[in-house]
Amino acid sequence: MTLGILFLHGFTGNTEEIQPLVDYLSAHRTDWIYSVPTLSGHGSELNLKGINASHWLSDVEIAYRLLAKKVDKIIVIGFSMGGVLALYLTLRYKVNRLVLLSPSLKYLDVKQLYLALIELINNRKNITTQQKVILKKNMYQAQNMKIPTVLSFREVVNVVTPYVTMIERPVMIVQGKKDGLVPSATADFIYEKVASAEKKIYFSPNGYHQICFSEDRLHWFKEVLAFILASEKEN
Repeated sequence: MTLGILFLHGFTGNTEEIQPLVDYLSAHRTDWIYSVPTLSGHGSELNLKGINASHWLSDVEIAYRLLAKKVDKIIVIGFSMGGVLALYLTLRYKVNRLVLLSPSLKYLDVKQLYLALIELINNRKNITTQQKVILKKNMYQAQNMKIPTVLSFREVVNVVTPYVTMIERPVMIVQGKKDGLVPSATADFIYEKVASAEKKIYFSPNGYHQICFSEDRLHWFKEVLAFILASEKEN
């Protein structure tokens, strides 16, 4: 049985957001097939003019179908809006297991993002290297959160939210307690609403929205690996 891992990055982000986890898993299991697509309008530089929710929904469906041709089982790992898109795929296709990282199902608190940015900027002389990476990413994202783009994001959320209770596949959620963009209560909401018999949630005490760069990432990376390995025992 061949296992495929489909990674989905976040809103106004790129694959660098999830690369630490990609590297960790691929170092431990070279026999798995990894797919890390870039959503329309995204990448190292954003070009979101004319891009909307339908493009992103189509992107992930195409990525899933291409991976499904190569493997027997698919695990979907989604970060931020990628977590919402992961839920979308699980509702429409056979997803064996689901990992949601800082899933932005309810909304993006843009005001809180700016407050978090101000806090980091004011303390920039004392912040860690990891926090500097987070600051740089968040500043770039904040600059590109224009109204039409945010409305497209909300459209994705609106497509998925009413059907979360239909999710029955095993799910693992990872959420940072210091997330300045997505309220940590969102993780609790998803955990409570999904109908999965097997579900777990991990809160990173000092984790920000860019959860793959959290100080305790190796701890929960191991938990994600164990969660995925469990799929190999399933039919």
